[in-house]
Amino acid sequence: MSGLEPCVKKLTRDLLTGLSLLLPVVLSIQLLIWLLSTVEAWLKPLWELVLPQTWYLPGMAIISFLLLALLVGISFRVRVIGALWKYSHDLLNRIPVLNYIYNTIKDFFELLGGQDFSQQSVVWVRLPDTPYRLLGVVTKQGDDKNSRLGQMIADDEIAVYLPMSYQVGGYMVVLPKANVEVVNMDAGDALRLIMSAGLGQKQKQKRVKRTS
Repeated sequence: MSGLEPCVKKLTRDLLTGLSLLLPVVLSIQLLIWLLSTVEAWLKPLWELVLPQTWYLPGMAIISFLLLALLVGISFRVRVIGALWKYSHDLLNRIPVLNYIYNTIKDFFELLGGQDFSQQSVVWVRLPDTPYRLLGVVTKQGDDKNSRLGQMIADDEIAVYLPMSYQVGGYMVVLPKANVEVVNMDAGDALRLIMSAGLGQKQKQKRVKRTS
């Protein structure tokens, strides 16, 4: 049995390596298939109402969805239509339960994309009496009295979001500005770096090193 133990450990390590390579690809493809299938299932009946069933070609629903998204993005720049979109969002915010789901999804993607952040929004949070630091994103300044949170904290304080790695979650902490150190990094890049525990950035650096 002692001779088999190194072989078992090696095979286990190879298995985990294979899973780490295959699972992200498989899950990404599966998610893409689910999104495409959902769009196809939603819009195909609409096309069949307009066109004869024999005229419909697979993929027309997906193409029409992309064109619709493009038109919505362009229309948002028009003042009147943009106001209508904002009004529809306000209506969603007034519906109980649905407003929570809608705002949670909306805020998450805006946060992940690094929207509505200042250039000095990524900071190191120093833990007292330790050499440890946490990477976070500033969500509110204490001198911003236009928001509810800004009115609750002092002018020399800031609210920082500290996300967790490999999960959707984290902590919002309020601390003095003197306890943070500004990092020259885009907020969206910082969030993706934290959520991947820095592994994605490490692999990217390795690839660059090999090609140089």
